[in-house]
Order: sequence, then structure tokens, then C-alpha cells
Amino acid sequence: MKAIQFTEFGGPEVLQYIDIELPKPREYEVLIEVKAVGVNYADTARRVGQYVVKTELPFIPGTEIAGIVVDVGENVTSVSVGTRVVALIESKGYAEFAVAHERSLIPIPDGVDFHTAVALPLQGLSAYHILKTMGQLGEGETVLIHAAAGGVGTLAVQLAKLFGAGKVIGTASSVEKLALAKEMGADEVVNYTHPDWEKRVMEITNNKGIDVSLEMAGGDVFKKTLACLAPFGRLVIYGVASGEQSIMYPASLMEKNQSVIGFFLPQIMRKPELFQSSLRELLHYAYSGKLKLRIGGVYKLEQAEMVHTLLQGRKTVGKLILVP
Repeated sequence: MKAIQFTEFGGPEVLQYIDIELPKPREYEVLIEVKAVGVNYADTARRVGQYVVKTELPFIPGTEIAGIVVDVGENVTSVSVGTRVVALIESKGYAEFAVAHERSLIPIPDGVDFHTAVALPLQGLSAYHILKTMGQLGEGETVLIHAAAGGVGTLAVQLAKLFGAGKVIGTASSVEKLALAKEMGADEVVNYTHPDWEKRVMEITNNKGIDVSLEMAGGDVFKKTLACLAPFGRLVIYGVASGEQSIMYPASLMEKNQSVIGFFLPQIMRKPELFQSSLRELLHYAYSGKLKLRIGGVYKLEQAEMVHTLLQGRKTVGKLILVP
């Protein structure tokens, strides 16, 4: 079968389109004919060797797949051959076929296509659990969502409203992206490339500050976001896209009972009772039209190098998908 692999860390050019042996499912696994693969910043972090956990070489990226079950291990009982499923896996999703443990599978409801289904697991579950599980978003609270035109951002804006947020503020880097954030339901938008964007955020909140913030840039954006937190505010970190770490003095959180919380989706995936019910909820939102999915582009698997270049160059909005 065909797959995308890299044998050294580096830029998009290290991604190789290769032939490898078809995998075989073990006793609790299934073999999936991949129909769509989600592309995420985690894939680029793996490629450059800056992921949260160590990346062993050679490596086939891809954690988010949708497709059809074509073979099952001897102890699999929850699905059968022919079932359309969506799954989050550790790696090896950039391929024509992939193996997944049966507990990671969610059947795709009738009426939901593969592109829609694959746009939800990683970014949808991240947005869902950052807001609800980690951020503990309460009715009427104010939410700040950075990169509100991105994959996680567009979903987080909508979910925040569905979860009862009183005001959603989205940030982005261009007029077009700010417009998309508004289209997704943001009440206010702020261009975070402006040097004093945090002052605008405080103005919007009448200087009360933010109750929950989603932060994935790091560096200066982290420091300014922290300065925007309201008393009892929660800042949830789910990435460091800038590559810049920040120094924080923990005692500074005491005065206003504030929290800085880390989020890493694989930890959620270790708790099936958390991710299975929430993914079903997300699929229902998508099917019912309550959640709009913005597909930024659908590309052939062999175009992975170009797609990574586009993603890291901030040339895209919404979800990027590879099709074997």
C-alpha cells in the first residue's frame, strides 16, 4: 500500500510517498480502508521533532482517520466488516489502510460523509474537552479563542455558544480570518497581530477579563492572554505553535484565584467514557446542523508535503484533509 513516511526530522520536504506492507489487525484491532485523513499541527510537530512525546524514526504521521472496516481481529466484537467508522489512532494514518483498536472506533451515522466525520475527532474533541472538561465553561461566561479561524478555533467558537457562553471573543491574523470567526458565531473579533490586542480584549469585557481562554501560540501571546484573565479565570494551553516557551510565576495566580491548565488529547483518549460519548455528541451536532464544519481543502495523499507547507505558512482556514 501507499503511505507517507519520514526518516529524519525537518521541513515538509522530508515527507516521502512510499510503498509499504499492508498491516494486519491483531486480536482486538480492525483494518480500515482509509477514505479520509485529517491533517493537524500535531503532525507537523512530529515531523520537526517537537511533539509532546518522543517520535521514533521512521515515522508515518496521521492520527485521525475515517473509512471502512475491511478486516477484524479474532476477538473484535463491537464492529464488523463493512462498517463505516471514524477513529483516533497513535500514528500511521497517512496511508491507504490503517489499523485501529476497536475501542477507538465510533460508527459514522448515516447521512454523515467521510470528510465531515474526519473533521471532528482531533479538533472537535480538543475544542469540546478544552471548553467543558478542562475549562469548566459555565453559563454566561466570557471565552477568548485564539486562532478562531483554524480547525480547533472554528469548532470551539460554535461549541462555546452551544455550551452557554455569554460572550465569545475570537482572535485571528487577517481580515478574512476575522470574518470567518464572526461567521462561525464569535460575538467580537480581535486581530492578534496588532501589538496591543490585549487592551482591546479588556475593553470588550468592560475590564472584567476573560473567564476561559484557549491558548496554543505560546510566547508573547501566552503572557498577554494571562494578563486578560478575570478572577477565577482559566487559561487552557493546548499547543505552542510559535515554538516559544514562556516564563510564568505561579504565585501570580493566587491574587485572583486563576488557573493555567494543560490539555493533551491522548490523555482523554485513555478514558473511553470521556471520548466516546463526546464524539457521538459532536457527530450528532454535525448531522443536525448545529455544528458547521469548515473544510479548508481536500488533497491527495501524495500532496502531503504541499499541505504541510500551507498549514505552517498560515495559508489555510478550517480543516485540511488528505484522501488516499
